[in-house]
Amino acid sequence: MGQPSSSTATTRADRIWLDVPYAEKDAAKAVGARWDPHARRWYDPRPATPELQQWAARPELPDLLPGEDRTYKPGLFVDLIPTTSWFTNVRSCVAPRDWDRVRWMVTRRAGRTCEACGAAENRAEQRWLEAHERWAYDAKHSVQSLRRLVCLCTDCHRTTHYGLAEIHGTADQAFHHLMAVNGLSAAQAKSHISDAVDLWHARSLREWFLDLTVLTRQGIELVPPR
Repeated sequence: MGQPSSSTATTRADRIWLDVPYAEKDAAKAVGARWDPHARRWYDPRPATPELQQWAARPELPDLLPGEDRTYKPGLFVDLIPTTSWFTNVRSCVAPRDWDRVRWMVTRRAGRTCEACGAAENRAEQRWLEAHERWAYDAKHSVQSLRRLVCLCTDCHRTTHYGLAEIHGTADQAFHHLMAVNGLSAAQAKSHISDAVDLWHARSLREWFLDLTVLTRQGIELVPPR
């Protein structure tokens, strides 16, 4: 199921697209907002409803953000965030309405498939598509820079955040998914995870300054981490 293109998203004669954060969906629905399951987006049936104008959609984001490198760190790998950077991911630093714009753009440009394993969303299997960050670490200046946003399915996202999978009791699923996608033996997968943990320990020894200029150059609003 594809996202509407930039042109159709704002020009359909029968609806006006809305940017409704998840926490506000009930309020929007109460005053007339409707959900398009194909586009996975809220809209206001024409004629325009004044009460819904507070959620009027902002312009679609371009498929390549200024300064973003879509070739950076491709594929599936365990990518543990330093403990000194926990709870400062992109979603926690971006205003909810802008986060939805980011998420729609990332899944749309990926053709609504996972960029690591190629899987599509499957509700029956509880497999969703999620936006994930690829970071670059400048140890000399203690800067953690956002370099790329990537569309990952639930399985690949779980594997990427292997430490969180261990906390949630889903590490075995993550381990076998890592093996399957990358064609690794159990020994190779264990070695990969061990190397990722060693790197995580080293990076967790310092505080990191978060650089999100890839987003701010596009006018995306940042908020204090929540």
